[in-house]
Amino acid sequence: MLPRAYDFLTPPSPRMKLLLTSLLLTSATFAAETDLVIYGGTPAGLAAGIVAAREGASVVVIEPTKWIGGMVTGGLCKSDVGKEQTIGGFPREFFARAAASKAGSDMWYAEPSANLAAFQAMLNEAGVKLVTAQGLKSITKEGTKINSLTTNDGTTYTGKMFVDASYEGDLMAAAKVSYIVGRESRVQYGEPLAGYHPMQIRPRSVEVMESECPGIGGTGPSYIHGTPTSISGVGVDGKPIFGVFPADTKLKPGDADHRTQAYNFRICVTQRPEIFVPFPKPANYDASRYELLLRLIKAFPGVRFGRLFHLGLTSHGKYDLNAQGLFSTDYPGANFGYPDGDAATRAGIWQDHIDFTQGMFWFLGHDERVPESLRKQALSWGLCKDEFADNNHWPYALYIREGRRMIGEHVMMQKDLQTDIFKEDGVGMGSFLIDCHIVQRILAEDGTVRDEGSFQDTPALPYQIAYRSLTPKRAECENLLVPVCLSASHIAYCSLRMEPVYMALGHASGLAAVQAMRAKQSVQGIDVKALRAKLLEQKAVLELPELAKIPRSSKLPGLVMDDGAAEKVGHWIGSSYGTPVDGASTHDGNSEKGRLSISYKLTVPKTGRYEVRVSYAAAPNRASNVPVQIQHAGGSETITVNQKKAPPIDGLFLSLGEFSFEVDKPAVITIRNENTDGIVGGDAVQLLAK
Repeated sequence: MLPRAYDFLTPPSPRMKLLLTSLLLTSATFAAETDLVIYGGTPAGLAAGIVAAREGASVVVIEPTKWIGGMVTGGLCKSDVGKEQTIGGFPREFFARAAASKAGSDMWYAEPSANLAAFQAMLNEAGVKLVTAQGLKSITKEGTKINSLTTNDGTTYTGKMFVDASYEGDLMAAAKVSYIVGRESRVQYGEPLAGYHPMQIRPRSVEVMESECPGIGGTGPSYIHGTPTSISGVGVDGKPIFGVFPADTKLKPGDADHRTQAYNFRICVTQRPEIFVPFPKPANYDASRYELLLRLIKAFPGVRFGRLFHLGLTSHGKYDLNAQGLFSTDYPGANFGYPDGDAATRAGIWQDHIDFTQGMFWFLGHDERVPESLRKQALSWGLCKDEFADNNHWPYALYIREGRRMIGEHVMMQKDLQTDIFKEDGVGMGSFLIDCHIVQRILAEDGTVRDEGSFQDTPALPYQIAYRSLTPKRAECENLLVPVCLSASHIAYCSLRMEPVYMALGHASGLAAVQAMRAKQSVQGIDVKALRAKLLEQKAVLELPELAKIPRSSKLPGLVMDDGAAEKVGHWIGSSYGTPVDGASTHDGNSEKGRLSISYKLTVPKTGRYEVRVSYAAAPNRASNVPVQIQHAGGSETITVNQKKAPPIDGLFLSLGEFSFEVDKPAVITIRNENTDGIVGGDAVQLLAK
């Protein structure tokens, strides 16, 4: 018999204590209190756990799937590293160890099984407790601190500090930490690349298509985005074919929305006969899903298997197969419900991605509408017998390129990757270009298909990642660190989302958690200088000396606007060639003549005369007749610039003369590529008061 309510006001009898204890034990099993509880056995989570355990903390890592190591052990075996010199500390230690574990393995590009073995050895040596196949059921929180985490089997883990290293950010969300799913608008953070982003057709012949990806495992771009030709997206019924969405008429370029870039499986494939396993036919095979792929193949007769997919050589005759182009292993639009979805929704999306991807390989190898040469190429590739043996040789992990993103103490954004790259509280570095895969394929007004949301040719400088981007707002949670779903805009996340970067941030999170615990401080209140010193002691890379040589728009005299803040019409290509202002410039690729422009709109502090200067990267293949229009108080004037010649002012700027500007009317300098005889570039514009 349960006690009456008022009986709880007096100390319970021994019999009542026994009854209450038995009731509690039937609802949950309590594990021993742990210093650090980590949710997510991703590379970031394992890095945090191993580093913290080496510092003497007790650590448990809880992974919701059956397998640890996330993408690094689950399919992605050709890691995107950006500039290798930005990677040190734990991630470099791990990749070196994985490569050394098997003779003939390449640094950064060991096989998934070698990566898994390296992680397992490091976990065992550090004494990290590991729990797998247990998702998050609930948490308890007192004020701004998480007290415990309960998994689906009813086990409760109490801890002093917590790390959410999951790709989904489930612990962060359960703790009521602010986050976003989807894309911010351009105006929210002043990001030129942000928001809804319909792509124009970039016409390319099959020869050009082939040259963009010169051979399997070649040195061409890692993947090619964009719509290469005009292809109808409408079926015989007049409706969009599979994988194509009607354009959202409510959205304008640059608007915010809820959509995220496509997910896919990174697949370890081979042509080695002794380990070759044919691609399976999925139970839910439906050839109609690949109508757009068939139309793409017909538009480019002779297109290779190695052009439809990026095949990156790793080790021992194995390749990392990734998506590239308009139709590939990316599955645009199929993941929108995943970030905030419940377990059943996510499981359905996961299985749908398996069916779609396996069905695509089956279609390419067996559908008679596919040219015979391409079918033979497709059938020459297969899965690896010695990888993922307990999962039918299929990769363990779905590539969740972007899920929830925390809104924390500092939001990393586009400028943090290109112009405001130095951080006093930097605890890691990124350097990969700003790379977004297709978000969706949409119908243009003429019924043809357009790639929406993708770009990959905007460079980032090597940049420092703020510790504040790993911490929630202090008022929301004081004992949680988030190294994967960190505080970043969609645009910044397009560069940050690389596994070596996650690992570096996991390294910082593990040390920060131990420091906060021992100092009895919040994660926001720790001594970040001491954290940085500890990271440097452990060979992390926090800065590069050569960055000091880059001309900085913020340090140049007068009014300066870099191309990253300018308004672009058409498809401009980012480049770090030469010594551009803020480390990057842009050019037209010597294509779409008469259709591209870049405009710099500057507001002068007072009415008067100003010298107008332009910066560009000179080269022999640049245009000699670039029209630059200056809109000033007296009207408009166009000056022709020879970009084959180096700018004479410090090798950086060319003066276009003096012009009058008014304080209430923007000064507009526009570079166009109409009738030009070479590549047209744009970097920065400078106005100097006279």
